[in-house]
Amino acid sequence: MVSLRVAWKIILLASLALAIGIAGYTNGNHAINAYASLLGRESTLFYGLTLSPSGIDPHVNASSELGIPLRSVYDTLVYRVNNSAENAAQQFVPGLAESWEVSQDELSYTFHLRRDVKFHDGSPFDAAAVKANLERIVDPATRSQKAVFLLGPFRSAEVLDTYTVAIHLEAPYAPLLDSLSQVYLGMASPQALTRWGVDYQFHQVGTGPFRFEEYVPNDHLTIVCNDAYAWGPRIHAHQGPAHLERVVFRFFTDPAGRALALEAGDVHVMGEIPPTDAKRLQQDERFTIIPVPIPGQSLGLILNTQRPPLDDVRVRRALLFATNREEMVQAIFGGFSPAATGPLTSATFGHVEMPTTLVRFDPTEAMQLLEEAGYIDADGDGVRERDGQPLLLDAVLMTWGSLPEVGQLLQSQWKAVGVQLQLRTLTYPAALEAARTGDYHLIPQNYAGSDPDLLYTYYHSTSTFNWSRVSDPTLDELLERARQTGDPATRAKLYAQAQERIMELVLLIPIRDPVNLNGVSARVQGLRFDAQGWFPILHDVQLQ
Repeated sequence: MVSLRVAWKIILLASLALAIGIAGYTNGNHAINAYASLLGRESTLFYGLTLSPSGIDPHVNASSELGIPLRSVYDTLVYRVNNSAENAAQQFVPGLAESWEVSQDELSYTFHLRRDVKFHDGSPFDAAAVKANLERIVDPATRSQKAVFLLGPFRSAEVLDTYTVAIHLEAPYAPLLDSLSQVYLGMASPQALTRWGVDYQFHQVGTGPFRFEEYVPNDHLTIVCNDAYAWGPRIHAHQGPAHLERVVFRFFTDPAGRALALEAGDVHVMGEIPPTDAKRLQQDERFTIIPVPIPGQSLGLILNTQRPPLDDVRVRRALLFATNREEMVQAIFGGFSPAATGPLTSATFGHVEMPTTLVRFDPTEAMQLLEEAGYIDADGDGVRERDGQPLLLDAVLMTWGSLPEVGQLLQSQWKAVGVQLQLRTLTYPAALEAARTGDYHLIPQNYAGSDPDLLYTYYHSTSTFNWSRVSDPTLDELLERARQTGDPATRAKLYAQAQERIMELVLLIPIRDPVNLNGVSARVQGLRFDAQGWFPILHDVQLQ
């Protein structure tokens, strides 16, 4: 018997052929719009991506952009539903795992898997598949850029029976459930991994509500509805297959062209709309702006505490007090995102606002601190100096996150207190090299992530990414205890103390909490984003 969905597809295809023949359209978008107008239903969503990733294998690559389409291709063992400290007990819900237990020593997590799930290639999802995925990720040959770090002190995966798998750790690791909820640890078909090897990114196979159809780098990526989908998690608004037949992702790397593409009808959804364009689109009834706060690090500049004069905490605190964050969020970000007060955004579990005693705009206090540190403007040239050396700082910037504009406004604000700031805009690899060698006074931070353990990555004395080059026993102990403590309430208290310690030491100039401004056609219904912030839940989207 022919299913209702298949029969409907036949009708759609026939109507599409008729539409193309009648209208003489050659453009794919126009042809789809043609049959949509005939049937009163459009089944293909066009979605704009703002970066063309160099690779899209979630086990290998690390960009947020790969997760925007692939979150709908892969299911995860669990799903995160909440980032708030107030409701910490309800952070995770079942996904491919129906339930799980944690051993008393917190070194083993046992997952009981669903028995009704199949990969898009028809192969079964079971404990052996989970083991194969995790072993692929930790295999050095995979050269994982992100997923392997999300597993923390992973020791092994053990198949207990067909639908029960245990993950064993070398040490307690509280962020594990959050890691397992992310697309980078999505479950891929072992059969497909073996078949395609290094070319797997072009032939991806998951269990999600959409199947991977085609990826043409720098042009488009297409996913299509998985008609067999019947195991959606609680974060979905409906059960069964997705409403859409197809989603086509296209790349728009130039910020100036994003709103234009939306207005021209080339896409239905476009992320990272510039604030000036977002304000204009808000006045157009054809579109809505969906602002999505991004959990993780605030956008800010890390201070190299080992490079003079930033080895003096008074100088670091003076820079913090000389920074008018409210002016920045209004002038650069259009007031769409709040000024940050610390290293974590307000959308992140464990975030706390810093007191004004630690973070405020106070140029008078800034100048007093600089004088206490021995910096005065003896020659009247507007730049303070000490022992004949001008107060000259070097900031490494990149092009993302409006960092060039942030740097220019910082130049102006700090000049008012006698500090000269030089800006270097580098490629990401060049910036990483500068970070490795310590060749900077200031360098950006803005790492997305829903678990506050990312503070360990950037501020623990032993971490490769400790770009502040801090070595503080108190901070180290707080970060170590927090990542090894399973109780969410206790973790939240520890991270509150860690954030306060980071700002007491002035390891960071926080600027703003990132907010992704999504421009959306008014025809798009039901678009929501998951707890990671960047990733849409396309399963529930409809086009009116």
